[in-house]
Amino acid sequence: MRPQSRGKGTEMSEVLLAAEREAVAGASRHLAETGLVIGTAGNVSARCGDLVAVTPTGADLGDLTPEMITVIDLEGNVVDGELAPTSEVPLHTGIYAATNALAITHAHAMASTALSCTHDEMPALHYSCLELGGAPRTAPYATFGSQELADHVVEALKGRNAAMMRNHGSVAYGPNMKAAIHSLELLEWLAELYWRSSSMGTPHVLTDKDFEAIITAAIERGYGSLHKVKK
Repeated sequence: MRPQSRGKGTEMSEVLLAAEREAVAGASRHLAETGLVIGTAGNVSARCGDLVAVTPTGADLGDLTPEMITVIDLEGNVVDGELAPTSEVPLHTGIYAATNALAITHAHAMASTALSCTHDEMPALHYSCLELGGAPRTAPYATFGSQELADHVVEALKGRNAAMMRNHGSVAYGPNMKAAIHSLELLEWLAELYWRSSSMGTPHVLTDKDFEAIITAAIERGYGSLHKVKK
């Protein structure tokens, strides 16, 4: 375990999970700036080994600094920090226990939250949902901060890296903070796409056969990754 930041007598003492705290604070401000999070309605975390840097409860995510981020262990116990961690600690620790996640983002974004109130699964209108592992599911409703909610979300995330939470919001994870943010933003984009298209008529949903062809084409063309021109 790294030395903690509470030691006295030296200005050079190492801050526990300094990089992760910076990443969590930066991601929180980004989500607030882009409108996915309003005020305190969301939380973010980053894992390093057996420790997790997580946003504090009751904080305006747009104002967070690394110094305000709390460090917990994988059982939810506070290891370092002056502020109580988010009420959604069970959600974060549950996802870390069940997946290979190193970063988690959660928001009450408008389109995905609205869709969570009406659908058990997001209709697959666009092939980019494959980036999330497939059409995102909605976890059944449970009280925020509860172990029951965490269990529902972990189940909804099987084979996926993003999910909706019934009458609550959206959540995503990734191998790093950039990926966790991207998945949350993509989930919101897909939800808004469905919202807008369904307001114009009945959307055409992609079929399993469509996705088989999409996956084949993506593999053959190296879709989504930089590569040099073939000579």
